[in-house]
Amino acid sequence: MKILLTGGLGYIGSHTAVELLNHHHEVIIVDNLANSSLSVLDRLKKITHQEIPFYQIDVANKVELEPVFLHHTFDAIIHFAGLKAVGESVAKPLEYYQNNVLATLNLASFSIKYGVHKFVFSSSATVYGDQPSPLIETMELKTTTNPYGETKAMSERILTDAAKANPPFSVSLLRYFNPIGAHESALIGENPNGIPNNLMPYITKVAKGELKELQIYGQDYPTIDGTGIRDYIHVVDLAKGHIAALNKMKSAVNIYNLGTGKGVSVLELVTAFQNVNHVRVPYKVVGRRPGDLAIVYADPGKAKRELGWETSKTIEDMCRDAWNFEKQNV
Repeated sequence: MKILLTGGLGYIGSHTAVELLNHHHEVIIVDNLANSSLSVLDRLKKITHQEIPFYQIDVANKVELEPVFLHHTFDAIIHFAGLKAVGESVAKPLEYYQNNVLATLNLASFSIKYGVHKFVFSSSATVYGDQPSPLIETMELKTTTNPYGETKAMSERILTDAAKANPPFSVSLLRYFNPIGAHESALIGENPNGIPNNLMPYITKVAKGELKELQIYGQDYPTIDGTGIRDYIHVVDLAKGHIAALNKMKSAVNIYNLGTGKGVSVLELVTAFQNVNHVRVPYKVVGRRPGDLAIVYADPGKAKRELGWETSKTIEDMCRDAWNFEKQNV
């Protein structure tokens, strides 16, 4: 298949590009480099030994985006492009709504206009709101706790309505949990611009000495050690979930959790990272962060039953690969 990959130079997008090429798909990448780097394109070439056509454009800009559809005939779209930091979305809600929702609207409209029948959407566990884990796809969605989550929920509704009104347009909504880790080559991994908003790149930069200490947001949650619990998934396992979703794409709209089904606390992750990599990660506990929940982990059973997909990598693998990437990338 020929696939348009939006945000394809970002963390999850770049790993998915590798898996798509490994499965003999043709990939076209669109990315505005807001939270990625052009150097990733060269790294993808080193890993895959293939040239990947690339357009530096903003998917939220309809005028910039349409020429890509005029120049290529796509079989599928995998949509990653979007702002993604929970804390930042609370501080900058209008920026998140403007960017994330417009991007989905533009891609959905061009998909229908140009006959692209398969659409895989990068959603998030945040769409569930504050509900008891394990989270399962049949749950009614509650109001999310932050604007980032709202943009994902709104995008899911947009795509669902578009599919209902425009068969044979088919959508897979993939609700991610917490991707961490890096490619085994250590050539690509999570490398955000500026101070990281996500936990693992913050840990690796503290371990490397680039940041003084890790801030743990709250130790008064009702959990095993008071810190928040999340379902951490290796980014390569997550990327493979997109291959499975493409291969088993069904009509209309289908929703899948992509997670391990196991919760790990912040302190447990820090301890695992230190033990696996034999490095110290100094930290201090500060107040809770707006929009955060105590316990979030998946019921991934539907993806296993219908897609034949499940995770294979451990927390130790995630910690080792993330540190290897950080050490080899200055």
